[in-house]
Amino acid sequence: MGLVSPQIRKEDREMMKPAKDSLDLGILVSDIEASLNFYQNLLGLEFVGKTPLWFGTMHRLRFGTSDLKLIEPNTVPPRGAIGLEGQLGFRYVTFLVQNLSEVCSKLAAEGIEFALPEKEIRPGVRIAMVKDPDGNIVEFVERT
Repeated sequence: MGLVSPQIRKEDREMMKPAKDSLDLGILVSDIEASLNFYQNLLGLEFVGKTPLWFGTMHRLRFGTSDLKLIEPNTVPPRGAIGLEGQLGFRYVTFLVQNLSEVCSKLAAEGIEFALPEKEIRPGVRIAMVKDPDGNIVEFVERT
């Protein structure tokens, strides 16, 4: 497939009509208590609800208008490759924050492993990346 032709009107090429201004993400976790501690207690995401699924239990947490859905599977599958470059597919989740240095200090004090310490990647944009309890990469971005 090539690029969309610029002659096609935007409204004619939009298959999906957004119902909100953000994406949600589901993550299968090996230890729901450790994951809830990380995302809810350390990062401060708001607990929204718990829903039984045909393959486990979903614990919904909210950040802004996005829901992070931690899935406690009935049967824990094998782990995939850990890290940014270990395999194809979704590699990290990003949280846009206003207090990157504070977030990094708190996570470092809690002994959280950094995949990338806080750094400026271009003028006005600072990032940091950490690993969650299952080794998933979590990115924090601050734009000034």
